[in-house]
Amino acid sequence: MMEMITPESKQFEKLVAPQAAPRKYEIVYRNLLTFGYSHLSAVYGLYLACTSAKWQSIFFFYIMFVLSTIGITAGVHRLWSHKAYKAKMPLQIILMLMNSLAFQNTAIDWVRDHRLHHRYSDTDADPHNATRGFFYSHMGWLFVRKHPEVKNRGKFIDMSDIYANPVLRFQKKYAVPVIGLMCFALPTLVPVYFWGESLIIAWHMTLLRYVLTLHGTFLVNSAAHLWGTKPYDKNILPVQNAPLSLIVLGEGFHNYHHVYPWDYRTAELGNNWLNFTTLFIDFFAWIGWAYDLKTVSDSMIRARADRTGDGTNKWGMGEKHEHCDKSE
Repeated sequence: MMEMITPESKQFEKLVAPQAAPRKYEIVYRNLLTFGYSHLSAVYGLYLACTSAKWQSIFFFYIMFVLSTIGITAGVHRLWSHKAYKAKMPLQIILMLMNSLAFQNTAIDWVRDHRLHHRYSDTDADPHNATRGFFYSHMGWLFVRKHPEVKNRGKFIDMSDIYANPVLRFQKKYAVPVIGLMCFALPTLVPVYFWGESLIIAWHMTLLRYVLTLHGTFLVNSAAHLWGTKPYDKNILPVQNAPLSLIVLGEGFHNYHHVYPWDYRTAELGNNWLNFTTLFIDFFAWIGWAYDLKTVSDSMIRARADRTGDGTNKWGMGEKHEHCDKSE
């Protein structure tokens, strides 16, 4: 079959992962300052949570962490970036607000970067190229100007469905008040108003939750491209990392996800205690707000694992697939 010729393929040379050419780094000092403040505040927030916070604030902190993580995993990732399922308007609004609670740029910006990441994974056109190591792919990429390959090739990423989405256009247009309210104001003021928490404690625990949510996503970009097993494709960097899935509610089965990015479960495992995001989507499918859930057949998964996998099982724990054993 002939390769389809596009304006993009005519303009750029092909990038083959893993790839990272020498480059000059231009520091973004504003990001250094904001990250420095938020992380120092998060450390203080952790101290206050362990020594002074009310139990209601601890419980509220956990709920906010889960909701903000779901805003990333079920919302901007599985729904809008990969179109792995469809959501009715009420669920889209809920997910947009939960995504605003996480504040990892607007959903439109997140989707563009993520689609670029999948198209050019682990090359210089990948915004957080894991070929450059753990720190760069984890958070270092946010401290420097985007690589020219990211900026140039990003112009060719199809975003028509996202720009046509009124919920995401609303978030983009009113980003400052919506994100400011959801991510910082409400999580700080609710503990103060409803159970008399100290404003200092509430604010610093809000920043702690914000920073931990950031690092959950960052770990998928870094650790899930570096440390783990490759049951489905041993020729790519993304790996299976079960402990990470527990932290980020089901996003750690990354080798599977890069092979089958359209599967709404992001894992062969589907419904299990490591994949809370799938359970969340399944619940809304049950009430009719989520529909057209895309999955991959078991036979296709097994065939791909036998053909290109490293022989480890779907959990990424290092054990052999039963079907791999039988073929030996």
